[in-house]
Amino acid sequence: MKKNSNRSFWDRFAGLYDAFIRKDKNAYIEIFRLIRARVTSNMHVLELATGTGLISIAIADKVNSIEATDFSPQMIAEAKKKKSPNNVNFSVQDACHLTYEDGSFDAVIISNALHIMPNPELALQNISRVLKKDGVLIAPTFTHASNDRRGKLKVKLMELVGFKAYNKWTTEQYCAFLVHNGFIIEQKRVLTASFPLTYVEATKGF
Repeated sequence: MKKNSNRSFWDRFAGLYDAFIRKDKNAYIEIFRLIRARVTSNMHVLELATGTGLISIAIADKVNSIEATDFSPQMIAEAKKKKSPNNVNFSVQDACHLTYEDGSFDAVIISNALHIMPNPELALQNISRVLKKDGVLIAPTFTHASNDRRGKLKVKLMELVGFKAYNKWTTEQYCAFLVHNGFIIEQKRVLTASFPLTYVEATKGF
């Protein structure tokens, strides 16, 4: 039930998504820059929780191909309205139940999603499965436990309209969570946004 209601929120919110995150434009520009510096032209990339496709479109010229996915059909519908490069394919996928074969991707990107998942451990299991042995996980995530009083109030107001942050980590707790689930942190940065945003690059530990 939680899963379905969460999807319902993002379906309703899809048409407003780009306008909502515009206030964090500088943080997203930095995310684009960091990802573009990490990926290479031979990479086949999977993006989970693509939303309206902002990241995939921004990095498409740096990689071989991108499967840009979201569990919200309406988000994917919004993404498909945009003019996107030929090497980007948009589709509906559930990060916790991926249909791709083992070792399909050189990189998996999941931005600002693990904190809103009831079972992020399952998502990481799926990511590890579809990621190549030497692949990279790129996972920028809002770390709400680092919020100041104003930030905590914003979260409460968002929850009134259906938003749910199931996991309110600090940067340290978030990185420890990734390590506990089999990843090795290669790089981390805390970016300034509406809420503290921890950018992480990690590789498979086993």
